[in-house]
Amino acid sequence: MAQKDWNPDLYLKFNKERIQPSIDLVSRIEINEPEKMIDIGCGPGNSTQILAGRWPESKLLGIDKSEAMIAKAEADFPKQKWKIFDVEAEEFNDSYNIVYSNAAIQWMGQHEQLLKKLSDIVKPEGALAVQVPLFYSMPLSDSISRVATLPKWQPKTGSVDRLFTILSSSEYYDILSNLFARVEMWQTDYIHIMESHSSILEMMKSTGLKPYLEKLESESDKKEFTETVLGEIKKDYPMQKDGKVLFPFIRLFFVGYK
Repeated sequence: MAQKDWNPDLYLKFNKERIQPSIDLVSRIEINEPEKMIDIGCGPGNSTQILAGRWPESKLLGIDKSEAMIAKAEADFPKQKWKIFDVEAEEFNDSYNIVYSNAAIQWMGQHEQLLKKLSDIVKPEGALAVQVPLFYSMPLSDSISRVATLPKWQPKTGSVDRLFTILSSSEYYDILSNLFARVEMWQTDYIHIMESHSSILEMMKSTGLKPYLEKLESESDKKEFTETVLGEIKKDYPMQKDGKVLFPFIRLFFVGYK
């Protein structure tokens, strides 16, 4: 089954939680007055605005293979340049002072080849700046996996075994150190204060749960699957005394300088 397109409105429902890592990544890039920048996997353009805000005079291109995401970006930010582009399947024909990607490359495979491809379009003295959510280091990953491998769902959702391509910091460093003169890496554990367990589920419907739900044909199956996942989330994330739920979200950052 081919992957269905993304839902920009559902994705942006939790824009506050999604945008902070972009702010943190952009603030750490040590490049002065870049002439050209590209946002790899720009989505609806929300994180692209952090780049645009720091370097407003730079030429900036946002690319994504999702038609829905690019349409949303074009509608919300019509003065900026956007393009439907599949990084894994297509070849770049330009180079940039900053190649940037916030929470996107985990959806792509073969990271050693991917990072080499991205490094090739970084101009001399430029930078590659990336953020990757460490999904498999969070209890949420286990919550979803326990449900996906239940006998009822295994035939359809069991194949979504390794949803993301995520390497260790050590593996990323070994790749990057061969491509760049200098590498910086750090990890941040964001603690999102969610209104309820259902808020965690809703946030993940547009990302981590999406491929699982696409394997289920009927709406009743999708509803039952998500309700079962919600039950597992409640086991893994205790409710606070005021009824809210803490949702730690671990993210890895790295910047490579040519």
